[in-house]
Amino acid sequence: MVVETVRPDTGTRRRPSAAGRGSDYAELSRQIKQAGLFDRRPTYYAFKIGANLSLFAGGWVVFALLGRSWWQLLVAAFLAVMFTQVAFVGHDAGHKQIFRSKRANDLLGHLHGGLLVGLSYGWWVDKHNRHHSHPNHEGRDPDIASGAIAFTREQARARRGLGALLARSQAYLFFPMLLLEGLNLHVASVRALLDRTGTPSKTKPVEAALLLVHAAAYLAALFLVLSPIQAVCFILVQQGLFGVYMGCSFAPNHKGMPIFGADDKIDYLRRQVLTSRNVRGGRFTDFV
Repeated sequence: MVVETVRPDTGTRRRPSAAGRGSDYAELSRQIKQAGLFDRRPTYYAFKIGANLSLFAGGWVVFALLGRSWWQLLVAAFLAVMFTQVAFVGHDAGHKQIFRSKRANDLLGHLHGGLLVGLSYGWWVDKHNRHHSHPNHEGRDPDIASGAIAFTREQARARRGLGALLARSQAYLFFPMLLLEGLNLHVASVRALLDRTGTPSKTKPVEAALLLVHAAAYLAALFLVLSPIQAVCFILVQQGLFGVYMGCSFAPNHKGMPIFGADDKIDYLRRQVLTSRNVRGGRFTDFV
């Protein structure tokens, strides 16, 4: 199924408020700040990061103790969950919501994203910020650029051959395709670090070193402890489930919501609200 591009009422309405006149977003932002909803939660993150790192390390300890066994595929599934939970901390650090210091957030993000998960933190933050600035906006949101998935009828009609067949069947293939999302994220990270056409970044050498250390340690552990076929199966299970978990966590927010055309003009607040979905499921769903 492909979502139609919509042409909603995109006018920016302004209304008076107790603090004076301003955009709807400015008024809402003031109310949210006054309610304390932007306050940082150091206790929560201290517990979450500590628990994550303990379980992450515990998974690798079990891996080492279990040795050459097909039961390691259960460890692979567990580590897929932990890779995603660790990546979530990197996500929050990218939003600068853990520490007041940008440097501290970036350091935490590089360690969680690059060293522990094997993803380029700098590439992801740049892509994610562009997405949040213009969610579901053609030509501006990198998350709906034409790729494996066609997000508009125009993208689907422009495809030929296998691409057209894929677009017609993507509603049924979406979850199987997520098995490749982990690999896609790793490949995109490496390509971003090798790309010399973008804005030069001082962090690229550091990120490249972190990704090399991660890849070397990950592959060395697998092929030293497991047989070659077990190691390959471990990678397929762990990276495949990691991709499914990541995709299932992020896709529900915007997929299937209105998409704005490249020429549509819409104010910031309505860009965020109209393209996003509320997901209610209780504390367990929130945690997952």
